[in-house]
Amino acid sequence: MRFQTPLVPAVLIRRYKRFLADIRLEDGREVTAHCANPGSMMGLAEPGLKIWVEPNDDPKKKLKFGWRLIEHANGHFTGVDTSLPNRALRAALEMGEISELATYGTVRPEQKYATNSRIDFLLQNPGLPDAYVEVKSVTLSRTTGLAEFPDSVTLRGTKHLGNLAEMAGAGHRAILFYLIQRTDCTHMTLAADIDPTYAATFARAKAAGVEVLAYDTRISPEAVTLGTRLPVTYSDPSHDRCSVN
Repeated sequence: MRFQTPLVPAVLIRRYKRFLADIRLEDGREVTAHCANPGSMMGLAEPGLKIWVEPNDDPKKKLKFGWRLIEHANGHFTGVDTSLPNRALRAALEMGEISELATYGTVRPEQKYATNSRIDFLLQNPGLPDAYVEVKSVTLSRTTGLAEFPDSVTLRGTKHLGNLAEMAGAGHRAILFYLIQRTDCTHMTLAADIDPTYAATFARAKAAGVEVLAYDTRISPEAVTLGTRLPVTYSDPSHDRCSVN
């Protein structure tokens, strides 16, 4: 997925009220940018970070810049826009680029399911069980090479796990898809110390038949595209430590 408008570099001054960030552009101007990330952004909001923002000239938008990327000192990137994973994954699904899901010809985004919920993608094909795909953006990394989810307590994420387990129990495919918006990670785990309820619910959902996929991303100031599948480990009280793939 290519950015519609070329990104421009800036420096982060501060992030506040979840969706706002004061930034300094290369020409010295200080402006407020939209931060499309409701999470804690642990480790990703320190003043002085080099970031990349997308300008816009839409008269309907009060803020003329959207924060899209962080460029770390080691040259790696992290994507901070939580809307990007769904857009990048939709493109990959429609192109059949995910081998585990390539047999599905119809991709339906934002479909109602379970109780008062919407699934990110419903995949369908004659002769195959429907596949319900829930996407989670992963940006936390506290150990070199290791991506973690979640970065804060997520009641919504826990609810989604229960919904997926319900779909698996009804005979459908239920897939939890972690899209790792970092270029510096080689594997993933659950941050059970941050949200032990989510981690325990994950183990139960996995036992109920929920499939887990984790892919990294190729990130640059020009585009964000799907990368390769990464292994996932998690804690299961009945088996101590388990690996998804």
